[in-house]
Amino acid sequence: MGNKKTHMITGGVILITLGLLTFLHMAGYYGFTDSWPILLIVIGVCTIIQSFRDIGGWFLTIVGIVFTITEASGIELYKLSKYLLPALLILIGIHVLIKKRKND
Repeated sequence: MGNKKTHMITGGVILITLGLLTFLHMAGYYGFTDSWPILLIVIGVCTIIQSFRDIGGWFLTIVGIVFTITEASGIELYKLSKYLLPALLILIGIHVLIKKRKND
């Protein structure tokens, strides 16, 4: 029963966020096309709240944060990506090794 309640809360939070972002767009404060990373963060955080170990929630949250920071600071993501991809692969590899070691 608690899981159904959590899904309802998550859906409500996502709808409220979507409504706020639409309102800010209509009022001319914040472009809706620029707000999609915020929606990713909200969906990711709600997923993490449902299941802390859900890698998808963490991925969505991190991607949303990276895009929010790059858009706000004017960093060109394609220049940053040449360092992010190798770093991400290294981190995933370390995670796999640690997980394998714990299972042995």
